[in-house]
Amino acid sequence: MPRFTANLSMLFTELPMLERFSAAKEAGFDGVEIQFPYDFPTDELQDAKDQCGLPLVHINLPPGDWQRGDRGNGALPGREAEFERGFAKALEYAEALDCRKLHVMAGVAPITLDERVHHSTMEANLRRIAPRAAKSGIQLLVEPINTRDIPNYVLNKTEHALRIIDNVQASNIALQLDLYHRQIMQGDLIATLERCIDRIGHIQIAGVPGRNEPDTGEVNYEPVLKRLDTLGYDGWVGCEYVPRDDTWSGLGWMQRYKS
Repeated sequence: MPRFTANLSMLFTELPMLERFSAAKEAGFDGVEIQFPYDFPTDELQDAKDQCGLPLVHINLPPGDWQRGDRGNGALPGREAEFERGFAKALEYAEALDCRKLHVMAGVAPITLDERVHHSTMEANLRRIAPRAAKSGIQLLVEPINTRDIPNYVLNKTEHALRIIDNVQASNIALQLDLYHRQIMQGDLIATLERCIDRIGHIQIAGVPGRNEPDTGEVNYEPVLKRLDTLGYDGWVGCEYVPRDDTWSGLGWMQRYKS
């Protein structure tokens, strides 16, 4: 049976962030993840985490200036110093909160460059930070993101992410496979899982095309998640979706996996 994490940046937004931990526990989630926890002191997050008893599984590196369109900078040449500062901040939070997975966002290209330039920049950045992450027992995650939601995102295909991981050759770097993004860009979900299962460090789900509950839209997740089980996947499945209504009324989809 999958172990589901509630993405607290998108679920239970009816509540203040620090109250969402306990709401996730009460709703039956096995863990939590937060996109960007950096607006909250680590001691406050730790208290909320301790009170609910769920692990914080996953956070992203700081995205840069979100209001100006930044969506990470890991693959953007010329922004290496900013990337290093962001990684140091993420590492501080991960260590303080016992979070073992960091998503390294690639970024949106400000100009049109050969994608090989972006990918080689990503490789160089990962190569520099991987030993420091490994020393703290932290896995770095590389995620392809669809270009419909984030136009010009420079890492958008599974095979590109795997090539970057292969080229860096660090044992603590893995694929973050968001099946919502994969369906939009390339589809073929079960075959992708079968082909990549040993490379996957984290999975996320949402309905396609609306990014709502997983039981909405064109993807039937039941056989997908069953295949994950038969493949022996023992990692986490992140629920990173936008509820159609309030969070609680849309959680019926999860109950079939809890019985």
